[in-house]
Amino acid sequence: MTLLAIKMTRWLTQVAVWRFVGFVSTIVGLVCYGLSSSFNYLFGEWSLLKIFLYSGFSLFICLGNLFAKVCRPSTSTSLRFKAHSSFLVLTITSVYSYFADKAMNGKPDVYSLISCVSFAIMSFSLSRQTQCGFEVDLFYFFLGCLIVLLLKIKFALAVVGVGFSYSLIILRSSLDTALHHNLGAQVDQLASTTDTSAVVLFVDQLGRTDIDVAAVQDIVVEGQRDNAQRDNASMMQQLMACIEVLRQGNSNLTNMLLEHTKEYFDDKSELAGVDHNFVIDALPSGKINDLEETIKLMVDDGLEKECCDVYCNWRRESLEQCIINLLRLQGINIEEKLEQREFQYYILRWIKAVNVAHRILFPSERRLCDCIFSRFSSVAALCFNEVCRGALIQLLNFAEAVASGSPSEWRLSKILDMFETLRDLIPEFQSLFPESMVKEVMKVHDKLGEASRVIFMNMENVIFHIPETKVIAPADGRVHLMTKHVIRYLVFTSRAQKILEQILEQYPKFANEVAKSNSVSDQIDQVIKRLETELVTVSKNYDKPALRYFFLMNNWRCVELEAIKLRLNLGCFHKDTTKVQQNLELYQSSSWNMVLNFLKLENNELVEPNANAESLKGSLNLFNMHFKDICSTQSRWLAFDKQLSEKIIMSLQHILLPAYGNFIEKLQDVLGIHASEYIKYGLFDIKDQLNHLFLGSMPMNQYLKDKEKLLKLA
Repeated sequence: MTLLAIKMTRWLTQVAVWRFVGFVSTIVGLVCYGLSSSFNYLFGEWSLLKIFLYSGFSLFICLGNLFAKVCRPSTSTSLRFKAHSSFLVLTITSVYSYFADKAMNGKPDVYSLISCVSFAIMSFSLSRQTQCGFEVDLFYFFLGCLIVLLLKIKFALAVVGVGFSYSLIILRSSLDTALHHNLGAQVDQLASTTDTSAVVLFVDQLGRTDIDVAAVQDIVVEGQRDNAQRDNASMMQQLMACIEVLRQGNSNLTNMLLEHTKEYFDDKSELAGVDHNFVIDALPSGKINDLEETIKLMVDDGLEKECCDVYCNWRRESLEQCIINLLRLQGINIEEKLEQREFQYYILRWIKAVNVAHRILFPSERRLCDCIFSRFSSVAALCFNEVCRGALIQLLNFAEAVASGSPSEWRLSKILDMFETLRDLIPEFQSLFPESMVKEVMKVHDKLGEASRVIFMNMENVIFHIPETKVIAPADGRVHLMTKHVIRYLVFTSRAQKILEQILEQYPKFANEVAKSNSVSDQIDQVIKRLETELVTVSKNYDKPALRYFFLMNNWRCVELEAIKLRLNLGCFHKDTTKVQQNLELYQSSSWNMVLNFLKLENNELVEPNANAESLKGSLNLFNMHFKDICSTQSRWLAFDKQLSEKIIMSLQHILLPAYGNFIEKLQDVLGIHASEYIKYGLFDIKDQLNHLFLGSMPMNQYLKDKEKLLKLA
């Protein structure tokens, strides 16, 4: 059966429908009959007494039709009542026909026709409500009157009356057939559940005229219940067929979504705006209307749970498939160890997938639910929550797996991004989902916050226990890998300081955690102090004190530049400039003091001129030898930046060039023109040699690339 046929059958079997039809048709028939020419022919013109009597008669007839079922005779008197009522109606209709045929002259008017039609429908409705014995006879009488009146007007119009009469008779026969079918079904049920005598008695009662009307109607109710079950099964089949067709549109929805969000996922462009009819537009509109009509009928019939289950399974499957395609997680287990680049890729897709779900999928599903369950707002809300719960849990499971993963330092930035994403969406989810679902979001949000705190508070140990940081001191005194990791830490911490401060305040330390300050600034200070200790320890691996201090200068210069660039206003960084200066002085004293000692002049007049000349020549030879050795060695050392190199060279020129110039002047005074034979370096040569210090042994282009990469971290 089609949906329309099911609706019509159920509507026509409702007693309330026939009570209403009978009441309205009675009023229409009585009013039209009072205005008709037939009334005037029989009773003459209207008078006050006629109006009063006709009104009382009409009221009695209307109330009789309205309460026909209540006035049904009892079983014990039903046979006698039917006989008398049938005889009474036969007498009245016969007398009426006699006087009407005698009194009426000419053609009947429209009011007469309408009154006959209305009284026929009234009799039909009575036959559906009571079994007084006269309803069918009265029904046939008025149909006959209608045909006779139409014949008097025009012979051809009788076809209309015959057609109308035939339609009503067939409709009554169809309804009676349904009644007998229900009775037969009840007999079959009795045959399977009771003894033979009971079945015989029941069948015998059906053939008797004094059948118990109440018992028959109880049987009819049972039959109607069976019909309802068959109708429910038919509607469920139609619902499943409709859902199956719509399910084929799931792939179309997924493709439309991926196409719409392609640019958003491929680059950093904003998510394009979209109408909340996105899901509805992706599905066949005709089938959506069919689904809406089917669900309305089923919910009205009490099949709310079945409708919700079928609908939610369909939409949950579609929504979760969309999420999987957005995340591209097929075959990926996030709990497994992923490379840093892979991890960052999936986190970025997760963040964008959450935004797509929040801005497109969830509102569109809400719009679809409101459309399908337009008459049932509570059912629509229930289905929407059930549909979205699976997709939301799917997204939250991914975030929870990330929060429970290994506490790697490079995971922290992406975990913070996920934390901020959920933090910003929680107010939106509170207006969209019930409290239970929002609590699930908040639970995962808190796990991300706790994981972020654990990783950040443990970053000091992670930095200084990375295998690369255990590398021995670089031979050329360049910046140590440990310092580079600290720089990355400073860059990240300065960028995320605001959210980190919030997390440290919102999620206090755990019971088994060592007491630490909850200030980000204090954590940075502690890391810098730890770096200082570790650098001093590493510098002790150098045999040459000068290289040790040069190494410390290099690393602290790197930290100093980063602090300036990041505008970190912390006490530990104010000491960096002092540390560089202190190490510069120590470098000079350990590396160049001996060279300067060779250039010291003795003002002793008692010394023989020849002896003084020999002393100057010996000192100059020692200076030349050590100066060459130092320049050769330190030219292979690598300064962190040009400013540090220039600062060291300028300080060396400031102390070395004046002393060397004085020494050469003294030598020229003693040796005269023969002094040039012993002078290997002029002042320009000394300056040039110093300018070639700290260039390093690596190719210059590689050195510049490494330095630029480090400086660009900020």
